[in-house]
Amino acid sequence: MTAPILRVDELTVSIGRHDIVRGVSFAVEAGGTLGIVGESGSGKSMTVLAATGLIDAPGRRVGGSSLLAGADGTPIQLVDAPPKRLRSVHGDRVGFVFQDPSTSLNPLLTIGRQIAEPLEVHRRMTRRQAAARAVELLEAVGIPNPADRVDAYPHQLSGGQRQRAMIAIALACDPALLVADEPTTALDVTTQAQIIELVRALQHNRGTAVVWISHDLGVIGQVADEVTVLRAGRAVEQRPILDVYERPHDAYTKELLAARPRVVAGAGPTPVAGAEPLLEVRQLDVRFSISTPTGRRQIHAVDDVSFTVRRGTTTAIVGESGSGKSTVANVLTRLVEPRSGSATLGGRDVLHGPRADRRRIAMVFQDPFASLDPRRTVGDTVEEPLRVHGLAGDSTGRRARVEELLGLVDLDPGLRTRYPHELSGGQRQRVSIARALALEPELVILDEATASLDVSIQKRVLALLRRLQERSGLTFLFIAHDLAIVQEMSHDVVVMQHGRVVESAPAPELFADPREDYTRRLLEAVPPELPRAARAEW
Repeated sequence: MTAPILRVDELTVSIGRHDIVRGVSFAVEAGGTLGIVGESGSGKSMTVLAATGLIDAPGRRVGGSSLLAGADGTPIQLVDAPPKRLRSVHGDRVGFVFQDPSTSLNPLLTIGRQIAEPLEVHRRMTRRQAAARAVELLEAVGIPNPADRVDAYPHQLSGGQRQRAMIAIALACDPALLVADEPTTALDVTTQAQIIELVRALQHNRGTAVVWISHDLGVIGQVADEVTVLRAGRAVEQRPILDVYERPHDAYTKELLAARPRVVAGAGPTPVAGAEPLLEVRQLDVRFSISTPTGRRQIHAVDDVSFTVRRGTTTAIVGESGSGKSTVANVLTRLVEPRSGSATLGGRDVLHGPRADRRRIAMVFQDPFASLDPRRTVGDTVEEPLRVHGLAGDSTGRRARVEELLGLVDLDPGLRTRYPHELSGGQRQRVSIARALALEPELVILDEATASLDVSIQKRVLALLRRLQERSGLTFLFIAHDLAIVQEMSHDVVVMQHGRVVESAPAPELFADPREDYTRRLLEAVPPELPRAARAEW
């Protein structure tokens, strides 16, 4: 038996008077993958950051042991290691891939320069050698035309390409350990599946040990050999992934397993018979003019898109990033001017109607923390649309309406005095839903409204939306990339690719027998019911 690449024993982290990580231990072998799973705030990222010496918070106290196998086999203690030792390890023996490549990559440096930097520092390569190696690495991670892309800046790449570039940087020096902290959460399901396969292939070829952090046991099931389930900074379950799926011991693990999105035959909301059309979109066309190094060019974001949303039902628009889903939503809320086409809501023009008509359509965005004003309390946030449109009478009436709306989305009315940073992710999204419902809209657009939430919180928010629809007859336009969630919510589905509608059908019909290859690829990208270990792959 060889020593593990990383062994962590009784790791503790405290910041001020708060204990964040409480006696966590684990080990990961060469070529193996350890999955660390739990909800936001469970201590996943803090555990791995402490184990690799990356915590830099005021008042921090880190205890326990974290031993990384050195190149010569000598263990390196990373807890409280001096900065010089950590600099020699990070980027060389340990590579990192974080959740959001757009904030992890330097926007002022080309992709090639960012890959070359660790090669020059740790491998003493010349600038020419490092540049040539950068092209090889981009090719290895599946970037098309790597010789051209090596000189591109991060904003010139798609989300999936940026994440592939991050993986190339992390693997540049052939690290013994790769830390992947929610590396696919911000990606659509097809790109997520590609990134999972890419990491597994590179690991298979190089023998790299991987620590993969996620809130989704469905994703962990496709990557991990062993899993550590964290809750409130403690490890509540640590076993092989197949054992965790088949015989979970802890109630929290069972909750995470039950919450993971998956396509289930016959699932979905109850059909609504005889529902009349509410929103009718016809031949919508949207084009953007953008600047490029070779001059200006046009992007055909939405091309001849038509669909109908029936009153009291949910219609989903699905597709990968860049398919035009959110552009359609922005047109309907008059944030984007279309080149041509029409949209009517209850027979009235949506695109050119009076300003007062805008209250007929409300929108809930993907990231509630970004869409809520951090300087306003919950009460002020929900009350603002009432005040702007002169609804609910005087301040007393508006306050009563705010409390009613908070109760409607299952929030304690006492939360109206809190600020967004004092709420959990699920609570913030409920506030966003309450604000959207304040004007009693005829149509609510949900633009990836649960994509940034933990799977257990996501499940509760989806259940809330279904209850609101049944109770109040709400009509939803549900924009998403995950067909497992779409099946749970939607009566009808519109599939978009490259700005065009490629398939449109009632949800039961589409899930039972999709006509288009693209729709089938989206379905296949949803993590399957069983972990990879149960299917004897690799």
